[in-house]
Amino acid sequence: MGDESKIRVGLLGCGTVGTGVLRILRDNASDIEARLGVKVEVVKIAVRDTDKPRDGIVPRAMMTRDANEVIDDPDVQVIVEVMGGYEPARTYLTRALNGGKHVVTANKALLARHGAEIFRLADDVHRDVIFEASVGGGIPIIRSLREGLASERIDSIHAIINGTSNFILSAMSTEGHTYGAALANAQARGYAEADPTMDVAGTDAAQKLSILIALGFGTDVPFEKILTEGIDTVSADDIAYAKSFGYVVKPLAIARAHEGAIEARVHPALVPVQSMMGSVRGVFNAVYVHTASLGPLMFYGQGAGMLPTAAAVVSDVIELGRNILRGTSGRIPHLAFHEGLIPQRALRAPAETECRFYLRFPVSDQPGVLASIAGALGARNISISRMVQDDSDGTAPVQVVMLTHEAREGDVRDALSTIGSLPFVRGPIRYLRIEEIR
Repeated sequence: MGDESKIRVGLLGCGTVGTGVLRILRDNASDIEARLGVKVEVVKIAVRDTDKPRDGIVPRAMMTRDANEVIDDPDVQVIVEVMGGYEPARTYLTRALNGGKHVVTANKALLARHGAEIFRLADDVHRDVIFEASVGGGIPIIRSLREGLASERIDSIHAIINGTSNFILSAMSTEGHTYGAALANAQARGYAEADPTMDVAGTDAAQKLSILIALGFGTDVPFEKILTEGIDTVSADDIAYAKSFGYVVKPLAIARAHEGAIEARVHPALVPVQSMMGSVRGVFNAVYVHTASLGPLMFYGQGAGMLPTAAAVVSDVIELGRNILRGTSGRIPHLAFHEGLIPQRALRAPAETECRFYLRFPVSDQPGVLASIAGALGARNISISRMVQDDSDGTAPVQVVMLTHEAREGDVRDALSTIGSLPFVRGPIRYLRIEEIR
């Protein structure tokens, strides 16, 4: 072991997560020292406003508005970035690495867009970038994919990795809320931002899925190219019909390996209500990994919030501290695989996805409707496994709801396009995919 007496940390950002980091370092100081062998000390903190009222745990004397003061401090060995966003975080981390600092970041957006260049720079300057908190909050999924499952071939990943969307759909399912009411409740509780678009539109989950794909399959899939659908089109009717069939609607991020290709998609889907994923409620996250040798593995826990995210950040600081004390870096490839030693796979076209589907048709109550729908589906080799039809009151459209057997998504879309042009259709046709995750 080297002659270091402390691991000295500079903190970029001190909002909810940064404050949590300081709290854990204080409250768990003796355990951390016992695991690492030396103390961890935060020596300087960059914030936007030094006059802002803060938790008493944040030492005012350590705060500065100039992030470069933190990055350039010769005593700082590890830069912890919990600012979020692309810039100035990207510039700061690049400067920190070039200045000989190791980096811990919780910034999934930055890594999803600029991770490759940041990791390449870290390799060039022999420094580490650790990022457990970027996906799943306190769930140790990054470390598990990089180390615990290093011997495994990953077949598929199914994840609930956006707590806001899961909270909204859970409230719609268990409390009967409309989407709007559930979103307002999430905002009132602090689970959703004033502008929730990143969460409810699926962008946040797509960014995280891009990182998981790199770690699980060794393939670079930009998050912008992942099929991404939000939860805002899921209605209370869809929730109720799903429940009647034994399903619950969940916001899933899915990646699956195929010969020469990777399937990647983010969207709400029906999962069996009695399944492990079906039981993940509220703001909790879960990642279900299926491997060639071990079969199914489930990682479950709090995916956001002060202490869960801060706990992951501090665990990364401890990992870096161990490397620093041993005088090593680059022990594990940042994205689990050595570059150039695994073939890059193409992104599979969404139309080629095969699964079961939930279909809801608002139609006029007249003869021949069911025959026309079934005919359009059958013409594209889509067979129906279950069906319900509401009674008509003579005014509102009749709701015809079907579950299909496994079908190709491109065929389903073509059939729905044909059906949507028929004169008896009285509103938008809704469809959701079904994932039989046990």
